[in-house]
Amino acid sequence: MSVVQRKVTEMMQTLRLAKKTSREDYTQHLRLVGLGLAAVGGVAFVIKLVSEFITMSLGGNRAG
Repeated sequence: MSVVQRKVTEMMQTLRLAKKTSREDYTQHLRLVGLGLAAVGGVAFVIKLVSEFITMSLGGNRAG
């Protein structure tokens, strides 16, 4: 049996053993991922906002 055939056989066995997650587990995981994305986005927004205020206070956005 070649290396490729052996790997394909191992993958097929793994897929047969894998179980499908329940809808409840999936939605809980999705909520956690969404919460993590929102937290990272919120921190990035605050950092950007603070940097804009610092830049404005140092005179970076003077018109004319």
